[in-house]
Amino acid sequence: MSTVNTLGVIGAGQMGGGIAQIAATAGINAILFDAHTPQLGKAKALHEKLMARAVEKGRMEQADADAALKRIDYNESFDALSGADWIVEAIIEDRDVKVDLFGRLAAMFADRQDVVLASNTSSISITEIAAAAGDAAHRVVGMHFFNPVPVMKLVEVIKGLQTDQSVVDRTIALSERMGKTPLAANDRPGFVSNRILMPMINEAFYAWMEGVAEPEALDGIMTLGMNHPMGPLRLADFIGLDTCAHIMNVLADGLHSERYRPCPLLEQLVAAGRLGNKTGHGVFDYSK
Repeated sequence: MSTVNTLGVIGAGQMGGGIAQIAATAGINAILFDAHTPQLGKAKALHEKLMARAVEKGRMEQADADAALKRIDYNESFDALSGADWIVEAIIEDRDVKVDLFGRLAAMFADRQDVVLASNTSSISITEIAAAAGDAAHRVVGMHFFNPVPVMKLVEVIKGLQTDQSVVDRTIALSERMGKTPLAANDRPGFVSNRILMPMINEAFYAWMEGVAEPEALDGIMTLGMNHPMGPLRLADFIGLDTCAHIMNVLADGLHSERYRPCPLLEQLVAAGRLGNKTGHGVFDYSK
């Protein structure tokens, strides 16, 4: 089993930036690639802020924070990823875009059979993504981190139809090295997390739409009565209402059941541009 010295992370958004951060903190070099230079700048500024806060609160020594920051290479060249021992993709949740990317990655690492190609997808079939990698399909795996990555302990490890068990075992080992708790699931629509979570969120929208209760009461009942740390509607805002609707459609298509289609009210909010925290308004208004 080869040692991972350098992790290539594709996408410098919330998820990709978080993955690069925990890798660097664990002593692994990280190449954080994003074609958009301003996004790399935002990721670097956030890393510096979070590391400084960790030092201030006594969770990390200054020398360790400085060393971790030096391990991250913020790079806008796709070719720079060729120096990585392991790739984690954390780009837009779009099947066609991911399929195209994994075709490119398979070509880049055609002569390096030890390099694992992992996807942080939260719902798209690993088997379909792997098919685009051709001869490299056996080393494509799902490595689903949760937001915020530095805080959430879980990594959902997804075995596609073609994925070698040895790749799953290596993914579990790498996740543990980065301080995470990996739990394995097979490649089914929504995997485990979103197969269970998203229908609950969708049902909360139906309850709101049908006048069962207002959002504050719906969330309050779930937090106070079920001991959830966050109500389903506020969680939907945090995830992004567009992402929630997309995942529900993935479930409906993959499971061949219309009962998984997004609630009409959820679709209406998305159409209005009320996507949640990222736009300042979703179910709740964050503009103030």
